[in-house]
Amino acid sequence: MKNFKPSKEDLRDAVNRTTEDLIDYDLKVLFCGINPGIWSGATGFHFAKPGNRFWKVLFLAGFTDRILHPSEEHELLENGYGITSFVKRTTARADELTTEEYVEGGRLLVKKIAKFKPQNLAVLGIGAYRTAFQQPKAQLGLQTDKISGANVWLLPNPSGLNAHYQADDLAALFRKVRESV
Repeated sequence: MKNFKPSKEDLRDAVNRTTEDLIDYDLKVLFCGINPGIWSGATGFHFAKPGNRFWKVLFLAGFTDRILHPSEEHELLENGYGITSFVKRTTARADELTTEEYVEGGRLLVKKIAKFKPQNLAVLGIGAYRTAFQQPKAQLGLQTDKISGANVWLLPNPSGLNAHYQADDLAALFRKVRESV
């Protein structure tokens, strides 16, 4: 599965699909993305598009001992890490989502955290967090408010479309979360 490359038809058919959460009880960190991209919808794996830097940044920040392929995502659970997203619907770009979808996603995320009790929530996308929780002035880093006992970290989205941060810059921010665990 490591070399699975979706066809144009697979990618076209992936729009509006969903991906399953990679989650368990009492995780050290639950990473929360915005929503699955079409590569994730086509493959069923989180952060699957080759230009997404999530897997590389996890390695650079010390969460993994090597760069995992998206098809190896279940190895994260073995180390106490999981993945969810605000919105389950697959889109080509996050700007295709509505404010209502973000707000509902935030409400569902709070329920998920209350149920699964991760120690830390790492939100990957400042705009998504600000919209979902009506916190327009939220800044990167550890937030003052917790959600059901979980520390909340706000991190930049690792998408290749987010040109504001290079992989090493992202890794430095992600590393702060890892070092807090």
